[in-house]
Amino acid sequence: MQIVDEKIVRFETEKKQENKSKLSNKSKTRILTVLSPLGLLVIWEILVRTHALDSRFFPAPTTILVTLWEMIKTGILFSDLKISLYRIFGGFLLGTIPGLIIGLTMGLFPIVKIMLDPIVAATYPIPKLALMPLIMILLGLTEFEKMVVIALGTFFLVLMNTVAGVINLDKIYMDVAKNYGASKKDYYLTVALPGALPMIFTGLKLGMGMALLLIVAAEMNGASEGIGYRIWESYSIFNIPEMFVSFIMMSLLGYIFTVALDEIERIIIPWKQD
Repeated sequence: MQIVDEKIVRFETEKKQENKSKLSNKSKTRILTVLSPLGLLVIWEILVRTHALDSRFFPAPTTILVTLWEMIKTGILFSDLKISLYRIFGGFLLGTIPGLIIGLTMGLFPIVKIMLDPIVAATYPIPKLALMPLIMILLGLTEFEKMVVIALGTFFLVLMNTVAGVINLDKIYMDVAKNYGASKKDYYLTVALPGALPMIFTGLKLGMGMALLLIVAAEMNGASEGIGYRIWESYSIFNIPEMFVSFIMMSLLGYIFTVALDEIERIIIPWKQD
């Protein structure tokens, strides 16, 4: 009995040490995650102060922070963020919803995939920016035109990842649904959609990244506000610190969207983490 108790105590001690080790590794990871960008900023500041970097093209981080504060005080930054987020989310939803529905349909029904595959293969390689003149002719310089530009980039990424997710499902799921007399609606909602969710989220993350890339181009023409517009306007008047502030905002948005989608994915499909 004493031997058993000793083994239990030893096991619990080892478990505690293992948990402490994991917490220690997590703490180190978090510290490195914070220190690495801070270290880069310090090096950048030193290089500018010592004139190793031309401050006209690479303003010091402190200068950029001052510009950021001024843009916050005047309300310019929040105004740009508000309109850009409206366009990004509008275009993202406009491309994601049809991409998801058509992707599920192509994955479930081979005949639909055979019919649409050539169209997707022919249109996907066309640069979305090359279509901007045509979109502007058709829709004019409107908010909807900017959303359509973003939607085109998002649509294909969500579509192709959704199709791949459904096609790679084990055949047994389809057989079980068939044996239980599942309706077409059941195939969509209880078989294809849950099974393809990991790939769908991959498409959503890629689509959101594409939306951030395209917002800059979409706001080049016919816009008077927005992060993308601010980048081009700052460039045209050689206001480099303001341009860097816009760059930082785009990076921050990308990071926030990625973390948010990762968290939503963790909640919706916890089995993927396991």
